[in-house]
Amino acid sequence: MLQKARRKLIYEKAKHYHKEYRQMDRTEIRMARMARKASNFYVPAEPKLAFVIRIRGINGVSPKVRKVLQLLHLRQIFNGTFIKLNKASINMLRIVEPYIAWGYLNLKSVNELIYKRVMAKSVRSELL
Repeated sequence: MLQKARRKLIYEKAKHYHKEYRQMDRTEIRMARMARKASNFYVPAEPKLAFVIRIRGINGVSPKVRKVLQLLHLRQIFNGTFIKLNKASINMLRIVEPYIAWGYLNLKSVNELIYKRVMAKSVRSELL
């Protein structure tokens, strides 16, 4: 009985998130159409989250770059992490740009990452 209630709760949460995502998507489309109709431009909001993956080793790297990679939790090559984007984190990404690849997320890429490659670690730091 407890499992059935928990399963129903999980289903309701997923349903709510799906509805919220669709509503946000439709709002973006509606705003763009209204702006186009009024001969204006619509600039969507900047993304707040990015995925960062390490693509190079650290042989002969300065200590500052090494420290930033540690702060981003990118200790091994091909490790990835989700990062909240703010001024400090963007500056850190610029410092280690030759050693990482990063980009903004959409629902499809997050689903693929989670279903195929995820090993979740809940670490509360100033960046996560």
